[in-house]
Amino acid sequence: MTQTAKISWDDTVLPFQLDASDIRGRVARLDGVLDQVLAQHDYPSVVEALVAEMALLTALIGESIKLRWKLSLQVRGSGALRLIATDYYGPTEDGAPARIRAYASYDDEILKTEAPGFEQIGSGYFAILIDQGQDMQPYQGITPISGASLSACAEAYFAQSEQIPTRFALAFGYSQEADGTDGWRAGGVMLQHMPGVGSHVISGEPQGEDGLLSAVDILDAEGSENWNRVNILLDTVDQLELVGPSIEPTQLLLRLFHEEQPRVYGTQPVTFGCTCSSDRVRQSLSIYSAKDITHMTTDNNEVTADCQFCGAHYSFDPDTLGFEAKAPVENDSAAS
Repeated sequence: MTQTAKISWDDTVLPFQLDASDIRGRVARLDGVLDQVLAQHDYPSVVEALVAEMALLTALIGESIKLRWKLSLQVRGSGALRLIATDYYGPTEDGAPARIRAYASYDDEILKTEAPGFEQIGSGYFAILIDQGQDMQPYQGITPISGASLSACAEAYFAQSEQIPTRFALAFGYSQEADGTDGWRAGGVMLQHMPGVGSHVISGEPQGEDGLLSAVDILDAEGSENWNRVNILLDTVDQLELVGPSIEPTQLLLRLFHEEQPRVYGTQPVTFGCTCSSDRVRQSLSIYSAKDITHMTTDNNEVTADCQFCGAHYSFDPDTLGFEAKAPVENDSAAS
């Protein structure tokens, strides 16, 4: 692959449809985006891997939903990994990139850097939140942590909450290429049985883990045959095929699914992006009283806030904050 061809697929999501099997999907490649997401924090490698997986899931899921504003994924656990949160902001106009940001919170004292990260989440939940903007009711769906990966949690969510059979095949890691450049590379495929084909539960007892629904509970005989066939084909994919850069996403689809009549659509570019601002932070503090603001004020007579996603640092005059503010708003300081 030429360098130009490689760059054209970096940080993109490619929608596709398999006409012969009533299945739709997405192929994602995250490269520079993942470097920027992870550069905001000095995470241990075990945490980096979970954030990378979550960001890749977010790109695949976010592109599959018609968004006016934001999709968020959250994992909250009782173990060393307390929180993994990601946001996907839909493009503001045709041709514009979608934006992704992500961060994780963990207990450094009990985190085991040599142990698998997913096992250190413990019990908890996986959630998808959709915010379509002002005057729209936000949506939130929650399922328990299940399976052996974040991908498995997402699959269980779609089966249980949306009754849509879903499969993810992901690969990610830090690599060095032949030309000496290094950085994060990630790629993945998302498959979903088309909505409406399996719109009701047909099994008596859920067949998924922890009593959750799975594809076999949702699909009829014909749908199950198509689903199983395509999943067997996806099982043959190699990790290097997923992350590239030696094979383009369109070539990957032909290798895997040429007999399923794949049809591709326009790619969606993705970039790292944060929406934090002093105005947003000030708005979040507007619910507090003057007494509350006093408790937040430092010895330097300022109220500070840090963005967990991008690392921006904000400093405010306490007299300008809260619903009992005593002074007009002046210029706030912010630094990354």
